[in-house]
Amino acid sequence: MVETFVVNELIKQAGWAESVVDFTHFRTRDQREVDLVIESGEGDVIGVEVKAKSSIEEADFRGLCLLRDRLGSTFVGGVLLNLGQQSFRHDDRLFVMPADRLWTPLPTSW
Repeated sequence: MVETFVVNELIKQAGWAESVVDFTHFRTRDQREVDLVIESGEGDVIGVEVKAKSSIEEADFRGLCLLRDRLGSTFVGGVLLNLGQQSFRHDDRLFVMPADRLWTPLPTSW
């Protein structure tokens, strides 16, 4: 349910964007997947993986790593949204962020 909610929220929020984006899903025969792949009109790609847990494991990035490595410079970034409270960079162009950041305003001190 968390995955469906987050994907629907991202699609809804894309309606506010100035440019049009396309949404797809990525899955290989060996079940590596990325829950949501967002592609801009210019061909830039962002991958979004959703985990309904507060901690992460290296295996949670398998699909994002594969997508990043296959697309090269076209892959501008990937984010693993989870139920945790911390945002941080995990690896090259891969980040972790709490899912509630999608609807929680940033603090005014930013």
